[in-house]
Amino acid sequence: MYLSELDLKTLDRSRINQILFEGLDDDGQNGDFIFVFGSITAPEFRVPKAVELYKANRANKMIMSGGFSTIPEALAMRDTAIQNGVKASDIIVEDKSTNTKENIIFSRKLLDELYGLKNIRRLLLVTNYVHLKRCYLTMKTFMPDEMEYSLCGVADKNTGPDNWWTNEKGQIRVRNELERLIKYTKAKEIMDCVI
Repeated sequence: MYLSELDLKTLDRSRINQILFEGLDDDGQNGDFIFVFGSITAPEFRVPKAVELYKANRANKMIMSGGFSTIPEALAMRDTAIQNGVKASDIIVEDKSTNTKENIIFSRKLLDELYGLKNIRRLLLVTNYVHLKRCYLTMKTFMPDEMEYSLCGVADKNTGPDNWWTNEKGQIRVRNELERLIKYTKAKEIMDCVI
């Protein structure tokens, strides 16, 4: 069955966990860039993971992507990374995007202009676990076919694979994420996949 064929009303907790969280483990490979997706809470949850990857020499450059805020998310993320030991010269900022698709499209243009996409082999994707599958499928849709990815999920307080059903906020966020995945794959806005 394809993601676009799912009916949200028929999914139990086990199936939801399988769809959103399984098969998205970090493969441990090094990459060319750490790609950090923006959110209001990214400085608290995503940036520490990106800094950890950077300090472990998994990649020596970062791209912070997100513009949705009075002060763009990418700028707040950059500042947090610098405060935690990342060199400013190792951070690229994409601060115009307002959603996941734009994060990728605008960052793709920036990376191509600065480095040439043909020179980038692997990206380490950093976002919350609940958002990781959509980020990966959107990357596969809008980035070059030969690009490879390491999936570096981040746990937050409410939407991890082991706690999302225990709180109302987690349940709402998981349901919203599944709705987006089904909607975007049905509309062929992002790559569909077998579930």
